[in-house]
Amino acid sequence: MHLSAVVPLGLAAVAAASSGCSALHRSLPSSVFAKGSSVYNYEAQNFWSNTEIMSPACVFRPQSSGQLAKGLKALVHEEAQFAVRGGGHMGIRGSNNIDGGVLVVMSNLTTLQLNQDKSLVSVGPSHRWSDVYSYLGQFNLTAAGGRLGPVGVPGLLLAGGVNFYGNQVGFSADTVINYEVVLANGSVIEVNKISYPDLFWALKGGSSNFGLVTRFDMQTIPSRKVWAGIHTVAAPYVDRFLQASATFAANISDKKTHVVPALIAGNSTLGSVILFYDSDTIAYPESLKPFTDIPAISSTVGFKTMSEFAAETGEAVTPHINDVFVAGTVTGTNYNELLQGISIINTTFFNELPKLYAQVPAANISIIELDWQPIGADWIKASNARGGNPLGFDEAKVYLCYAEVVEWIGSAYDKIVASWVEETTYAINNATQKAGLYDPFNYMGDAAGFQSIFPGYGAENHQKLVSIAQKYDPTAVFQSLMPGGFKVY
Repeated sequence: MHLSAVVPLGLAAVAAASSGCSALHRSLPSSVFAKGSSVYNYEAQNFWSNTEIMSPACVFRPQSSGQLAKGLKALVHEEAQFAVRGGGHMGIRGSNNIDGGVLVVMSNLTTLQLNQDKSLVSVGPSHRWSDVYSYLGQFNLTAAGGRLGPVGVPGLLLAGGVNFYGNQVGFSADTVINYEVVLANGSVIEVNKISYPDLFWALKGGSSNFGLVTRFDMQTIPSRKVWAGIHTVAAPYVDRFLQASATFAANISDKKTHVVPALIAGNSTLGSVILFYDSDTIAYPESLKPFTDIPAISSTVGFKTMSEFAAETGEAVTPHINDVFVAGTVTGTNYNELLQGISIINTTFFNELPKLYAQVPAANISIIELDWQPIGADWIKASNARGGNPLGFDEAKVYLCYAEVVEWIGSAYDKIVASWVEETTYAINNATQKAGLYDPFNYMGDAAGFQSIFPGYGAENHQKLVSIAQKYDPTAVFQSLMPGGFKVY
């Protein structure tokens, strides 16, 4: 289904929100913060994008999973609406914040530690991936996490998680071997392939429909340095750049690679690709030459730690700006089909741009970008080897998951941009469907509020997720009292 609509609270809901804050204050007074307090003022603004900033009735900042469980029981008892913010990354109004309800923030759930043999890292939901990489780097280790340092840990992992190591390990969630979860009834459980195996599967892409995750136990990856950077080419080379993108996607033969090609609109269109190679000794590998052989106007490729690289890519993130991401996917089995898919998306997107420029002054547009993320057989096999997930990928296809990105200044243009991206996405989907290349999968981490997520996982997986949500949350707390987020039904 679509993201739950954000609607004004009625009188009953306002009363419930107030009683929710009061109930929390009675049982956990040191963890509840009213409007006007310094903690409230900080937490209510601590979001990736201006589009997420709202006006909650109070902030609940639990100190432990036990406190969260106690607080959740109080909220359910009062039938009070609430939102939950981990990293605050999803740039959709109402996805992780709320007007008039209780904002639950994970800021003090700060677990970050290795097990004895350093094969697993336990991570609390307060963290951004920059925290995780910096910590693990001390031990020449890393994890299959976010590709931008400022991305939050829980949102990425509960969406599945596209990462630099995907051709070796699958989705980020595939490397999670245990979750600590607070259920709607207030119980705290450990979820893994032996204990609650159905819920374990559902959490690997099913988002917040089943419980609140308070700890992720992930496999670590040995890493001293990687060869990586951003390679940018000028407008005359854009056609060659798109061909390189299709060439790589059609022939992902080196598991150590990952790329994120993007076209950036402006006075002239630039092609810019994030290049990743998992080696501290090999530079300019053969598998990345379709890109590196194109003359660059700038290139930062070189040996660096994952912490350094995530900080570099994270510089692309402009804090406290208005933004929207829109997801989509095309599939193919060979170079020609993949190039056709890329070309259709690119042509349609850029043909629609004049309509946006006619309504939003250039000075108010921070960035307009279109990027692709190729996922092929090695990635999907690695995922399946670790038990699989709900996302529904087929080894016989290559998936090009793409994202439309618009960042702008000034809330006066919010509705204009929202209408433009929805109309543009509709035009792209019609064109790719006509060509027989469309796939219904929308990657949750890049999706917009108007998009559907779970139907794109396939009917069988979608229904399985619904059944698991009903099993572990029989009163539908996470479907009704928590209005934000993508719902399975």
